[in-house]
Amino acid sequence: MDWLERTAKLRQWSRNGTRAPHKPLLLLYALGRFQLDTDGELRYTAVEGDLQRLLAEYGPPHKTTPAYPFHHLVSDGVWEVRTDRGPGSPGSGVRELRAAGAAGRLAPDLRAALRREPSLLGRMARVLLDLHFPSSLHSELCEAVGLRLEPVETGQLSVARRRQRDPRMREMVLTAYEYQCAFCGYDGRIGAVPVGLEAAHVRWWAFDGPDDVDNGLCLCSLHHKLFDKGVLGIGDGHRILVSQRFVGRGPAAREHVIALAGRPLIGPQPGADPVAAAHRSWHTSQVFHGSPRPVTAV
Repeated sequence: MDWLERTAKLRQWSRNGTRAPHKPLLLLYALGRFQLDTDGELRYTAVEGDLQRLLAEYGPPHKTTPAYPFHHLVSDGVWEVRTDRGPGSPGSGVRELRAAGAAGRLAPDLRAALRREPSLLGRMARVLLDLHFPSSLHSELCEAVGLRLEPVETGQLSVARRRQRDPRMREMVLTAYEYQCAFCGYDGRIGAVPVGLEAAHVRWWAFDGPDDVDNGLCLCSLHHKLFDKGVLGIGDGHRILVSQRFVGRGPAAREHVIALAGRPLIGPQPGADPVAAAHRSWHTSQVFHGSPRPVTAV
């Protein structure tokens, strides 16, 4: 059994690029717990809060429940659920899982494989991260689920799941935006080398976002992270959106984030393609959290 293939092919509801990272988040969480206790079970009532926070932080903007992946991940062969009455999940309802004393853990064959080959855990985790989340969030997501990963290879995915990145993407995007952050104008260098500037995908690469200039932004490290976390977005007229959910009381937060609301993007230079409407729309519906702040003086 190829556990990497099975990990890469988790069955998820999908339509028009809609994000549904419920199962990947639960599996990452379970892998992190396995590192601490290879035989431990995750009682639903004990981990429900943790899973809800992960979904709120790293899931899509719309409201969702951890009960869904807790029940449905069983069908992928990597997870098992039992209740106080015996093996088997009582269903995907929150009340049913709570009342039945439902507890889950990695499937027996998977636990055995992870004990035989400890490096498999890291490869599975990296497949989940690469296929469902942008690289800017990988480290903090591992920390959030308690995963300690070593620098290992992800292993070979099937040809159907593998897609090559264009190594020219970063240079093309930074050139189009003249090596300055499209949100704040930061353009720092050490000598001739840009520092703290990154090429951000608007529609995430993990969700079929192309390596094209019209799907990219040159952003500083701070604004790249906030863009991928859904704090910042791009609205009509290529103006910056700032989520009302963002709270920052100090002058730095007000100046570097809140004050961006309603500002036009900086760039790209004439002749370069601006962010395509379809990619802006995807980011707004699948990543940006809450409603945008009104444009006010700060």
